[in-house]
Amino acid sequence: MRKDELALRMLHACTDVIMAEEELTELDRRLGLGTAELGATMVRVVSAVSQAVVASEGSVQEMLDAAATEVSKVPGGRAVPLWSSWLDGMREAAPDEDEVSVEELKEMFAGGLAELMRTTEARAGDKTMMDAFVPASEAAVACEGDELDLFDDVADAADAGAESTRDLVARFGPAAEMGEASRGTVDPGALAVAHFLRGLSRP
Repeated sequence: MRKDELALRMLHACTDVIMAEEELTELDRRLGLGTAELGATMVRVVSAVSQAVVASEGSVQEMLDAAATEVSKVPGGRAVPLWSSWLDGMREAAPDEDEVSVEELKEMFAGGLAELMRTTEARAGDKTMMDAFVPASEAAVACEGDELDLFDDVADAADAGAESTRDLVARFGPAAEMGEASRGTVDPGALAVAHFLRGLSRP
């Protein structure tokens, strides 16, 4: 896959998250004990990604490096350092070329997840963004098809992971204080990841 093709997919991913701002805000309101910052925070995050992608004239690695750096500058929000870490982990595994192979995409998703694991103690089952990132990354690594299959598998796994949070009790963030009352609502962080990765599957 050429770098410009990946860049276009990333712009689609950012657009999908921006379109979901109201939905993310409402879910965050239900689980945030009076706060509802995730929708606005995610718009700032993906806007930073978009700006970095559009401005990038270098390799795949340089584009992701720019995106991680710009996201790290976004003010406020619990999600910011996690998204920056994910992009940085992707960057570490990305080729310093203007093309990326299927195997390199697998390494990028694995690298992104590994960096997240070092950044947060949350894991799949804790009703966080990790419930989408973990199965999506595992689906990428397990894919036996081409890059189109990989992105579709990643998006499907992220969607399923986000939906699975509906039946979970939150263990991190303000929602953890709700205990059993947090069950029945999809985690907005996981849903933001699902929207992003679904957008990434669109050429």
